[in-house]
Formats: sequence, C-alpha cells, structure tokens
Amino acid sequence: MLTALGAAALAGAAPAWGQAAAGADAAGWPERPIRLIVPFSAGGVVDLVARTTGEKMAASLKQPVIVENKTGAGGSIGTDIVGKSAPDGYTVLAVSPSHAVGPLLNQSISWNAERDFRAIGGFGMIPNAIVVPASSPYKTLRELIEAARRQPDSITYASAGIGTSNHLSAELLAQMAGVRITHVPYKGQPEALSDVLGARVSMMALTVAIAQQQVKSGKLRALAVTSAKRSATMPEVPTVAEAAGLAGYEVGAWFGMVVPAKTPDAVVRKLSDAAARAVAQPETVARLTELGMDVAPQSAAAFDRYVGAETRKWARVLKAAGVNPQ
Repeated sequence: MLTALGAAALAGAAPAWGQAAAGADAAGWPERPIRLIVPFSAGGVVDLVARTTGEKMAASLKQPVIVENKTGAGGSIGTDIVGKSAPDGYTVLAVSPSHAVGPLLNQSISWNAERDFRAIGGFGMIPNAIVVPASSPYKTLRELIEAARRQPDSITYASAGIGTSNHLSAELLAQMAGVRITHVPYKGQPEALSDVLGARVSMMALTVAIAQQQVKSGKLRALAVTSAKRSATMPEVPTVAEAAGLAGYEVGAWFGMVVPAKTPDAVVRKLSDAAARAVAQPETVARLTELGMDVAPQSAAAFDRYVGAETRKWARVLKAAGVNPQ
C-alpha cells in the first residue's frame, strides 16, 4: 500500500519533470547501453535505489541500464570514474550524501560536486530516528537534551564513522541545541547498533527502516526522526523540530543521479525525463518506501540546488565541530 507521500510523488513527479524535458533535441540518443556507476557495494541502500530506478529508466530509454559497483574510499573511487568519463550521458553516477560530504573530509579528493557534475534528478530521502536503549531513562528528546545540558559530554552517541549520516545527525542536533555530547565512531552501522542495544552508548541516529524493527521488538525507544516532516515509515514518531523545538533541523540520506558537468542539455533532459517516469511508477514508489525512503522527486535543477545547499550546510557543521579534511 502506498504512503500519502508516495501517492503525492506519483501525482506530481512526471508532469514537473516532463515539462523540463520538453523541447529536448537528442535524436538517436541513446544508441547503446548506459552504465550506472554505484560507488558502494552491491546490496547496500545506494545500490538498491540505483537498481530499482535504473531498471525502470531502461524501459523509457529503450536501452539497458547496467549497474556497475565501483567501491572504495567512501565512494570517491566510483565518483572519480564518472567525473573523468566522456560527458555523453552514457556514464551516470548514483549519489547519496557522501557526494557532498566526501570532499569536506578527504583532502585528496579532486572532484567537486557542484563544479564537476550536473544533476539528472533526486528521488527522496531516508531519514534517521534518534533512538535510545529500551532501558534508557530518557523518554523524550527534550529529556535527553536537558541531561546533556546539565552534564556536558555525559551523553554518548554511536555512529558508523565520521561524516556518516549517523554522525551528522547527532552533531547538528548538539549544535542546534547548544549542548556537548560525545561521539563514539564505529567501523559500521551494525557494530554501532550492537553497542546501542547493549546500552553501552546513550543514543544513535539510526536508519528508520532498521530503527522501526528494533523499536517494534521492544529493544529500542525512538525519540524523534531527523526529517523535516514525519517519516512515512514511523509516522507516530515526532520530528526533531517537534520533539525539541529545533526549527529547521533536517538530516537524512538523500539519493539521486548525476552526470559529468559538460553533458549536453538535451541528453540531460532525456535522462531526467526517464528518471521522472521511473520514480513515478507505483512499483518503484512501493519498493523505495520499503527501504524507508520518503519519496519526493526533484527535477535536475532542484537537485543541483539541493546538493549545493547540502555541501555548504555540512561544511559549516563540520567546521564548527572541529572536523578537518584528512
């Protein structure tokens, strides 16, 4: 069954992007298969989003869309491959927040998300849920923040590493609330979750699809979701803005596709139209919703603006946190 957000996406996505594609003059394109580079491992959420949308895009483009996983260096290896590829629309990159945050953390990265790429479109966001162990004394986010205010650094939070959505969610929360909490980074989300379940850390910003399972099992308590609006996956849980009065707070793992910056407008419009049609299909919305995504398509121009805004936002947050490129 589709969520209200998913239904809205169906109603609005295709017309908005279809208009953007009007007047495209890419006669004969594409004439061969399109490579869709996923800069992370097969089976991960970026990969699943790419395969779900890419399969549907192939039907519109009348050419195969072949997913290739080019992993390593936090997504920068696959991104570098696309950035250096011919700007002809035959090599597309699946992107997530690392596309904006990666260069802020790794000084060896030479590409720039705004300068070297242009958007095809955005698909939506998977928010996190701020969770605590079921045994935690904190029943609300306000209680947790007040505890951190009374005893700075007494609240600890787990993450899958510096620059991950888990880390950025908690860091932005601390900065906006004006409190100090202690970051405990792990090698990955499973290891971090293990210590939250064991009550060895106070809290975590956990992907909503996983958080929902743990909350239903009674092992965790959800205090808030990190999206600007309530999540379709956990609609009963308030947003951080609602739970703590922090207007403007929003963090999540967003997804979309980009191509090299010099790709011709007509080709970009054709790819954008195919992506719009793909994400407007009920089975696509249903699958993305299963992954915890709040489906909210963005046009190429809107997604370009969004990626730029995310880059500047996290540059400020990381600088305030004292995190410098390594």
